[in-house]
Amino acid sequence: MSEVLLDREAAQRYASWFRALADPTRVQIAELLARRREPMSVGQIVAAVGTAQSTVSHHLKILAEVRFVLVEPDGNANLYRINENCLTCFPTAADVVMGRPVAAPGEVPC
Repeated sequence: MSEVLLDREAAQRYASWFRALADPTRVQIAELLARRREPMSVGQIVAAVGTAQSTVSHHLKILAEVRFVLVEPDGNANLYRINENCLTCFPTAADVVMGRPVAAPGEVPC
């Protein structure tokens, strides 16, 4: 029996998502933004997470690189919000990787 593997491009994309969430502070930031569902400043995130501004900025950069977090310019600052598409794609990606496909073979769920 020949098994159909996840294509390499999708596997690389999913791996980058898992790496982005491989830090507890990034998980907390993503969870905070997902619960708030509104843009937040770095200062607001720092106050909520209780970590240094430079650390939060570093984690936001990593989350933004994989597009879990979207950046919105606001004057001289930036506001950060969760990418709503990721809230639906990430569980699907996890299901696919764990062998519980939810899409037809060959479909990439995002």
